[in-house]
Amino acid sequence: MKKLGISIYPEHSTVENDKAYIALAHKYGFKKIFTCLLSVEGDKETIVREFKEIIQFANELEMEVMVDIAPRIFNKLGISYDDLSFFGDLGVYGIRLDMGFTGNEESMMTYNPYNLKIEIPMSNATSYLDNIMAYKPKISNLVGSHNFYPHRYAGLSYDHFVKCTKQFKKHGISTAAFISSSDATFGPWPVTEGLCTLEMHRTLPIETQAKHLFATELIDEVIIANAYASEEELKKLSIINSEKLTFNIELYDSTSELERKIVLEEPHFYRGDVSDYLIRSTQSRVKYKQEEFKPTYTPDIRRGDILIENELYGQYKGELQIALKDMENSGKTNVVGHIVKEEIFLLDYLEPWGKFTFLIK
Repeated sequence: MKKLGISIYPEHSTVENDKAYIALAHKYGFKKIFTCLLSVEGDKETIVREFKEIIQFANELEMEVMVDIAPRIFNKLGISYDDLSFFGDLGVYGIRLDMGFTGNEESMMTYNPYNLKIEIPMSNATSYLDNIMAYKPKISNLVGSHNFYPHRYAGLSYDHFVKCTKQFKKHGISTAAFISSSDATFGPWPVTEGLCTLEMHRTLPIETQAKHLFATELIDEVIIANAYASEEELKKLSIINSEKLTFNIELYDSTSELERKIVLEEPHFYRGDVSDYLIRSTQSRVKYKQEEFKPTYTPDIRRGDILIENELYGQYKGELQIALKDMENSGKTNVVGHIVKEEIFLLDYLEPWGKFTFLIK
């Protein structure tokens, strides 16, 4: 099951503000919360008191809190990998190991009596996971997540991201990656040049980042890394269908009411006999074969254009298409709109027989 998540950083905020943000995210169907325990000031009781109120509030909303922790914090709090009662008492869903142990410790942790999830980093493409697997972990309690990168140009390349993630997917391990809010103002560190896993996402709209991660079919959980995302951003993410690509589009004024209905209301799938030039969705030409489709706006075609064949194309009239390449227009094809430029690259992730929809930006 695909999930959406937020991040909170109690060291940089207040309990009241964090709870308000959690409540807002819950309103829009978010299920995960990422937080950090990377630096510790004060004693163990203080840490418990500061975190417990927020975690209890999240648990009451049936949200899952994952706490990021470094091995040095284990030592500082007097926690051992074979005794995770501290986190059991804290009420968290799981712990993310900011840095690993030797493999055996991680495996042992997955058998903890509190059924805590043990989350490990995914972004380094080493034999780390294979080493853990050699020690026979409890797979249902082992999950993975990528890192996030506040430094511009330091985020993962797409090819490296795929290589790393496939290491986890081949074992059936749940995966997570981070996206960045353009409205959020802070993260765990002073640098705030966006906070995402993939560098290519840094300046993209937040919903486009999430659509891309889900479209790869490699990521199970998408988490906003910085805080606080706006309500509008949370709302946009909440309507994403992780099983079906939805393209943000603009429609032209020349588009008829019937053409508009076809684009926005009819179900679409990528016909299986694939063309280099077009994604074809053909059911509308069958349903509306008795209707008129007069020639309207027929300029030359560009990649990302949304097309509906007009009556000059005979039996093809009413067929919806998306242009994959630039083409000459014979005048038989109405150009009714186009995919927003930030999302044209998502066409590469739509496969034959894949379902898709459109949403006016």
